Amino acid sequence: MPKRSDPRRIGIFGGTFDPVHIGHLRSALEVAEFMALDELRLVPSARPPHRGAPQVSAQDRLAMVQLAVADLSPLCVDDRELGRDKPSYSIDTLESLRAELAVDDQLFLVLGWDAFCGLPSWHRWEALLDHCHILVLQRPDADSEPSEALRNLIAARSISDPLTLNGPGGQISFVWQAPLAVSATQIRGLLASGKSVRYLVPDAVLTYIHAHGLYRAVN
Repeated sequence: MPKRSDPRRIGIFGGTFDPVHIGHLRSALEVAEFMALDELRLVPSARPPHRGAPQVSAQDRLAMVQLAVADLSPLCVDDRELGRDKPSYSIDTLESLRAELAVDDQLFLVLGWDAFCGLPSWHRWEALLDHCHILVLQRPDADSEPSEALRNLIAARSISDPLTLNGPGGQISFVWQAPLAVSATQIRGLLASGKSVRYLVPDAVLTYIHAHGLYRAVN
């Protein structure tokens, strides 16, 4: 592909989003603004290989993410993983997306610290940096420890200032964020017990949850 004089800067932020909540959105928006991204794509996973199946359908989770980021540029939704009849491997997503971009476009895979520490268990994890930079959301309450393989990768590929990441990919950097004490597990529990989750999810998402009877306790 030809080079452009002004490479695009695109972030990828995956998850089950079961449901999407203010913690996801605030983290994504902070990263997008800090890194001056042209887009930060939220990518709902269909069959996450490292966790249990989502509680609600892919269609419902996609609809909620679309509602959550409507008119919230530069956040947007990429639904490519939902069309695959196999587990949602990040390397497949990156290869697919990289094939659509100009050779010098920058691609950033955004991961929380816990997900990053589990990277050596991912499918073809050593190839991820062939297609992107990795931005790790580091938080003061993080307590997971990286493996030796991951420590070696950090030593070889990390850059202290994420704003100085060069080229289309190949490096790792860390972005500090204050934690928001909210989780999808907490939200599902509150909904199952009939309690309100207002202000934990966007109003449009809450309306969708109630309209479709999602996350109710099974009698």
